[in-house]
Amino acid sequence: MKEIKAFIKPKKVQIVVKSLRDAGFESVTLSKGEGTGAHKDPDASPSLDFHFTDSPIVKLELVCQNEETDKAIQLICGKAQTPEPGDGIIYVSEIDDAYRIKTGKSIKRFDMK
Repeated sequence: MKEIKAFIKPKKVQIVVKSLRDAGFESVTLSKGEGTGAHKDPDASPSLDFHFTDSPIVKLELVCQNEETDKAIQLICGKAQTPEPGDGIIYVSEIDDAYRIKTGKSIKRFDMK
């Protein structure tokens, strides 16, 4: 299994999530945040909590089977792109195992049902 973490612009979240769902990736976690990076957004304003950030971001996380990884990445890249710089980044990590909280049992083949 692979974990995909994509950091994307907030204005692209709805279309990315809808496209992922339409493609069968139903379980997605979203986190709102702020980040710094190579691209400095001239219109960005820091929040009250952080006084050094460049722009707002959304972290999208999902776990999928190894063979589904490229499909998810291509979909995210295709739907999250904008004409401006600083569209974000995607990280992919290996997941050794997953456990259901209800039963404490390992899920060998990741299945959210």
